[in-house]
Amino acid sequence: MKELTKAEEQIMQVLWEMEKGFVKDVLEKLPSPLPAYNTVSTIIRILEKKGFVGYTAYGKSHEYYPLVSKDDYTRSYFRNFVSGYFSNSYKQMVSFFAKEQNLSLRELEEIKELMDKEIKRKKKK
Repeated sequence: MKELTKAEEQIMQVLWEMEKGFVKDVLEKLPSPLPAYNTVSTIIRILEKKGFVGYTAYGKSHEYYPLVSKDDYTRSYFRNFVSGYFSNSYKQMVSFFAKEQNLSLRELEEIKELMDKEIKRKKKK
């Protein structure tokens, strides 16, 4: 799956939240300063060509909706991120964030709790 530019991702975040909408609806959900209507329309057409967005035509108007779920995109993005920056090692990634992001003891304990639950779940399989 292709990676999105920041502008494309911003539009997709709105479409994922809304589930479907016209360009004007997307524009209303974007933070200020608002881009031009034509800019949003162009980005949505690019997303359509990339296979991220589909539409239903109502005469000359198009109602857009995501073809790629947020979860699927997130999964693909993180796979590429971990591969590109951490030699495909989630262990290296977690170690980096634990050290570099100055996580609090509470945050580390919460992460450990999540990991313990996942270990138990996998052992049951």
